[in-house]
Amino acid sequence: MARIRQADVDEVKARVNIADVIGERVALKPAGVGSMKGLCPFHDERSPSFNVRPQVGYYHCFGCGESGDVYSFLRAMDHVSFTEAVERMAARVGYTLHYEDGGAAPETTGRSRLYAANAAAAEFFRAQLMSPEAETGRRFLGDRGFDAGAAAHFGVGYAPKGWSNLLDHLSAQKFSRDELVQAGLVSQGQRGVYDRFRGRLVWPIRDVTGQVIGFGARKLFDDDQGPKYLNTPETPIYKKAQVLYGLDLAKRDISRSHRVVVVEGYTDVMACHLAGVTTAIASCGTAFGSDHITVLRRVMGDDSSSGEVVFTFDPDAAGQKAALRAFADEKRFAAQTYVAVAPEGLDPCDLRLQRGDGAVRALMENKNPMFEFVIDQRLKDFDLGSVEGRAGALRAAAPIVADIRDPSLRPGYVRVLARRLGLDMPEVQAAVERAARGADRAEQRENARVAEPAPIAISVTMASLPNTRDVALERGAMMAFLQYGHRIDPDVFLRALQLPFGHPALEAVRSSLASTDLSQPGWAVAAVEAVREPFRSLAAELLTAEFPARTEEGAVASANDLARGLLVRELQREKDELLRGIQRVPADSEEGRRLRLRLRELDADRQRLIAS
Repeated sequence: MARIRQADVDEVKARVNIADVIGERVALKPAGVGSMKGLCPFHDERSPSFNVRPQVGYYHCFGCGESGDVYSFLRAMDHVSFTEAVERMAARVGYTLHYEDGGAAPETTGRSRLYAANAAAAEFFRAQLMSPEAETGRRFLGDRGFDAGAAAHFGVGYAPKGWSNLLDHLSAQKFSRDELVQAGLVSQGQRGVYDRFRGRLVWPIRDVTGQVIGFGARKLFDDDQGPKYLNTPETPIYKKAQVLYGLDLAKRDISRSHRVVVVEGYTDVMACHLAGVTTAIASCGTAFGSDHITVLRRVMGDDSSSGEVVFTFDPDAAGQKAALRAFADEKRFAAQTYVAVAPEGLDPCDLRLQRGDGAVRALMENKNPMFEFVIDQRLKDFDLGSVEGRAGALRAAAPIVADIRDPSLRPGYVRVLARRLGLDMPEVQAAVERAARGADRAEQRENARVAEPAPIAISVTMASLPNTRDVALERGAMMAFLQYGHRIDPDVFLRALQLPFGHPALEAVRSSLASTDLSQPGWAVAAVEAVREPFRSLAAELLTAEFPARTEEGAVASANDLARGLLVRELQREKDELLRGIQRVPADSEEGRRLRLRLRELDADRQRLIAS
């Protein structure tokens, strides 16, 4: 495969805003001058430790240590090759790549072919919705309140009847049968391959970046022997446990409002969005689970209890079971969780159709806390008119109240439970406390069972540096050099950069930067990646950490002061040595006169630095 010219690799990276790329998957908030922060996409965490520095095109997680540039981010998140990552970003910024030896762009391979096949299939299905055969599909949409504009907005299409319509269409576009099987667009049978979706209304399922990765298809005809809904099978790019329908459309409003509405189907998502509830999403062919929560938390920026997650469930047995499954994972959210159940068991699509957009919006506002909903579900199985029933109900519901994270909310729910049961507060409070103690003991036993010896940390971090004046100066100076070296007075910067540091870890970072070609774009990232282990993580932290300044101008001034501070420190060290030397030689000797002359030069240099 022809290699992309290095100059083009660098140029594309310089043109891409890494915060925009990462921000499509992670809600990023300002974190000091020139820095942004969010929940790490590489590990599960409760508070954000993932820092992004757009000016230098670099990210680093202070929790798990992952770091890199926009290409390494795409390779880790999407499992693409380096070449595919560069090509994707080049397409994003409209840059034409050149390949070594004048070669043409190589054939797209691997996962990129699967994305391309799904995109082509989505276009095919969308066009087919206008065909005469798709009249049943258009009528289905119309009967549910969706016009042509709504169908176009969500990319709804139609898969025609027949065994090879899509297969023939994509084969003509040079997609191989193996690629189409791997993409889940065709199925393999005893007589060969055939279209997976036939005679169905089709919704494209996109990832958080907007790329089509699969489809959900609804049965329209009575002679279709398949399930009511048929989804793309598991593929290298479609993992149903991590996919949320509508997230590509909802992510911006979810990130801004820190609120998300979880519904149960494609038409429910459409109805909510058209009614103005633009934070609605749904799982695809599987129950809403922990992987979905992980994806949502990153998009929400879920690091405080100020956010909201609203689940909509049918009031039937299946809906109640789904609610209890969601409650089992509720603790994974930092946000408060709620349940919204529509009157008469209507789902959001039917509610909008029968009562209008306002009723859908009101449903989301008239929500009940998840804990209250689950308590009611537990109590309904007991006869609260009997002593035995109330005792059983208390045993069943007390652990739910004991599990409430926010201690300020727990007393209120003790009162709620006491009212529901008709029992005295002290009795209910005692039961809740017993349940809490039992949960604590169970957690301790589980932690003891799975506990493993903690690995010995070999990487040096900012937190592990000693808290001394010299180390603080060197740490601050290295942050300044890596983040604002281009804004420091060139003479001061180059002089300070040549001074050896006392701390070995910081000296390793300084040495790498000092040997880097500062005239090349991306020199700070190059210096960090060249730092030897176990000090590379420290270098990444210094590059991405929040710089202690309120404004860009203040950061530049502070960076210059830190560089001058290193020079002043070095001058003071030399002055101390001169003073000791002067004491050892006769005052009128040639050596004494030379030392005193040098002393005056040092004082003058020091004054110039302080005054500048």
